[in-house]
Amino acid sequence: MESHRPLSSRLDSISPFHVMDILARAKTLESEGRHIVHMEVGEPDFPTPEPVRKAAADKLAEGHIHYTPAVGMNSLRERISRYYKDRFSLEISLDCVGLSTGASGALQLLLAALLEPGDRVLMSDPGYPCNRHIVTLFGGSTSLIAVGAESRFQLTAEILAKNWRSGTKAVMLASPANPTGAIIPYQSMQEIYQLVSTQGAVLIVDEIYQGLTYGIEDYCAAEISPDIVVINSFSKYFGMTGWRLGWFLAPEWLLAAAEKIAQNLFLAPPTLAQYAALSAFHTETIEILEARKNEFAQRLDLMATELPSLGFELAGKPDGAFYLYADCHRLCGNSLQFCQQLLEHEGVAITPGIDFGSYQADAFVRFACTTEQSQLRLGLKRIKQFLASGAHAA
Repeated sequence: MESHRPLSSRLDSISPFHVMDILARAKTLESEGRHIVHMEVGEPDFPTPEPVRKAAADKLAEGHIHYTPAVGMNSLRERISRYYKDRFSLEISLDCVGLSTGASGALQLLLAALLEPGDRVLMSDPGYPCNRHIVTLFGGSTSLIAVGAESRFQLTAEILAKNWRSGTKAVMLASPANPTGAIIPYQSMQEIYQLVSTQGAVLIVDEIYQGLTYGIEDYCAAEISPDIVVINSFSKYFGMTGWRLGWFLAPEWLLAAAEKIAQNLFLAPPTLAQYAALSAFHTETIEILEARKNEFAQRLDLMATELPSLGFELAGKPDGAFYLYADCHRLCGNSLQFCQQLLEHEGVAITPGIDFGSYQADAFVRFACTTEQSQLRLGLKRIKQFLASGAHAA
């Protein structure tokens, strides 16, 4: 008889991350000698910039890697504050800047501080799946609001007003967004904040792809109001995914609450990562990062030009990040099955729409332009072969 496993019922509402299954299968195929073109995982392929690695190595050689304050070293918090002043002319008090174990760690702290059991959080469908799962883990309830190509897959004040629910504690946005790369225009963000604040809720904006924008003026949501909670990270633009270091901007009352929770959950963000991140803002590092940004732009241009010729439909060129969210309804009726077959037949790994929500999920796939252009071209060639073979319709 199978022994009883007393797992929490909250796990019932946490769906699997299908891209991880795609990745695992891709790794298995590689171990068997297959060559795989990876366009599934949203992780930059570039190494951490050399100045950042050197700063970490120097600090590690000193050997003094101890706990820091729960919301990070003051020196790095001050440097982040200066970053916002230099880039956006924003005056951010040190008491409004907190560091965390990745951007996901920041969201955990903030939602733990904000949510009572049953409190509702509104967010877009499609959207990054882990966000809604974190809400669930802290006892909240998510209302996923369907958005399509007509609003570039972003929420607007009008859409939010039509879908507002009683018990809403917060609204979560992402700009640039995963999986679409779409940015919420400044005026639209102002209108959203006006609605959310009038309703007495908190606006949380995920800006982890800030810096990776193309042909559009960048901004920080905190320019609109210091009451807007902003989450950012050293992972994407700064190329430090495995260092697990994020940050957040929040009103003093919320940051103080998050600090209390951080003291108990994490003790401190990773110390070595914090010392390394001090070098992320140096001029020589930014020059490296800007060159990489230009490469991402070229990759997106390549994919945005070629995918429509294969039968995929795009809502437009992404404003930021390094993704293309492509409509494949003319090619298949089930995007998960399409992704699985594409991997098995041609060795190309992409992400199914079902990972990002339920609205039109079977009709979409996401391409991550996180490999060099020669690999992207090879992937496009293989997709063309796959479609020509008719295997996708089997």
